[in-house]
Amino acid sequence: MDNVPALQLDPNSWTKVANIIYLDAPTLTGYSYTTTPEADHSSDIESALQTAEFMRKFVRDHPKFLKNPMYVTGISYSGIVIPIITEELYKGNDEGLQPTLNIQGYMAGNPLTDKTGDINSRLEYAYRVALISQELYEATKKDCNENYAEADSNNLQCMSDIDEVNKRVGGINIEQILDPNCNPATNLFGSVNPVGNQKTLRANPIKMISSGSSLVRDTFCRGDYYDYATLWANDENVMKALNVRQGTVKEWLLCNLDMKYNYSNPSMPLYQFNVQSCVEYHQKLTNRNCRALIFSGDHDLKVPHVGTRTWINSLNLSITESNWDAYYVDGQDAGYKTTYAHHNYSLVFATVKGAGHTAPEFKPAECFGLVKRWFAHRPI
Repeated sequence: MDNVPALQLDPNSWTKVANIIYLDAPTLTGYSYTTTPEADHSSDIESALQTAEFMRKFVRDHPKFLKNPMYVTGISYSGIVIPIITEELYKGNDEGLQPTLNIQGYMAGNPLTDKTGDINSRLEYAYRVALISQELYEATKKDCNENYAEADSNNLQCMSDIDEVNKRVGGINIEQILDPNCNPATNLFGSVNPVGNQKTLRANPIKMISSGSSLVRDTFCRGDYYDYATLWANDENVMKALNVRQGTVKEWLLCNLDMKYNYSNPSMPLYQFNVQSCVEYHQKLTNRNCRALIFSGDHDLKVPHVGTRTWINSLNLSITESNWDAYYVDGQDAGYKTTYAHHNYSLVFATVKGAGHTAPEFKPAECFGLVKRWFAHRPI
């Protein structure tokens, strides 16, 4: 209607294999709201603890789900809180909190985990995919002592190298290096927001759609889809169908700018980014009876698989049956997998071939095949 595409059922919806709670967290994201000013403020730790508390209360109030295997899942910046939430749920069981949850593990896609390491890995990834030359890569590594996220501004040669790198990648889409870049020039190590879709809407979404975006452009911009999402999410009938309490949310926003992560800012007006690295929580979980699936779109320059592999290797797990072996969906190579274990802990790391930062958005069938097998305890 009026050039707006009709919604279709998703043939690759994960709801085919799991009951899914889509939680708007932290508070004041999505349709979530607060009733006191104090509750407006949150942080990585506080949000994780609140989510763990929510999960236990949800199962208490809906006991038919009590025996279901439970997994904590998410993508991008959620990578910071996922292992914290998971460890908190296991710990609550140990402490006798009721009800006892059937927590089985966690899943994370292109997860921000070690903020400094993940952002530093962008340089190596850019070199691996031929966005910068070997000479520039090696010079930048040497001159910056392999630290670009927190480069010394007094180190003029390092600053010059980083400028040269940014010149080469300025026209690259940081979320999917093969997509057209419809955003401001990419800056790998400056004041970079390394997570979340870059397109943020505060304008009237109806006006934004009717005024033209990709309908009159030759260039495809994936962010135009988010215009439609915003239009849909603010529809009164949609809010009513989702039981959004009337009067609690004036406008659904794609991104709450008062808590949008930027590496150079430890806090925003409503949010404290108080976990720099959550690797220690992954390490704690290696001593649990726990399963983990970590997947990475291999065309993501924002949180590259290079950095993800680095922190996984730091857990000192043993590689088991697969070591960078291909896995297949519909008879085609969908990516590469490595399996790890430590006592009762297992971890599968998988790349998703051709996918960007939010891998299921780019390769829905491949990601669905991946998680369907993993949930069923089948080899990927």
